[in-house]
Amino acid sequence: MSPKVSKEHKEQRRANILEAARNVFIEHGYEKTTMKHIMDAANVSRGGLYQYFSNKEDVYETILEESLTKSLNETVDSLKEEVSSYWDLLLMSVFGEDKKPDDEMDPMAPSNLEFFITGRNDQRRREYGKVRYYDGLKIYKDIIDQGQTKGEFSSKFDSEILARSIVSFIDGLALEHSILPKEDLKLKEQSTLFVEYLKLALEVK
Repeated sequence: MSPKVSKEHKEQRRANILEAARNVFIEHGYEKTTMKHIMDAANVSRGGLYQYFSNKEDVYETILEESLTKSLNETVDSLKEEVSSYWDLLLMSVFGEDKKPDDEMDPMAPSNLEFFITGRNDQRRREYGKVRYYDGLKIYKDIIDQGQTKGEFSSKFDSEILARSIVSFIDGLALEHSILPKEDLKLKEQSTLFVEYLKLALEVK
């Protein structure tokens, strides 16, 4: 009789697999990563890996879902509280805790782009991508909506259009990041200019 494994142990093992898989996807990209890569990185058997995930796509979608859910929950929690500056909250949602453009890109961004582009002809992945797009869009739209309602932001432009421009900008950087050498990216310079664009569009003082 095999020993009973606690729920906490299973959850920790699943989290360890996902963290190992994330590192593998960053190193190899989505297409070149295999379940064997993930097994080796996570130090689990084939059965141990397939106990949690049915295939590579399942692993990747779980990583995407957990990251997006965390961001959505953080935004919802922030908007429930008294917000002193929706501009700061918007910058935080785009650039992280520092709220400032820098030369660092989400290391998963190229793999995310690859995941959706290579699956563009797959109906299921297209539907999944559509849902994820609108969930991600909601993060920026909700912050802009609240800022416009409270009078901190101008309502000159529709909040969804502004949110879409943010997503398009980030995805554009991800594309550059995937094809250009780091010294040619100029992420900080482009991001600084984009912040000025948002300031003008929202009429931030």
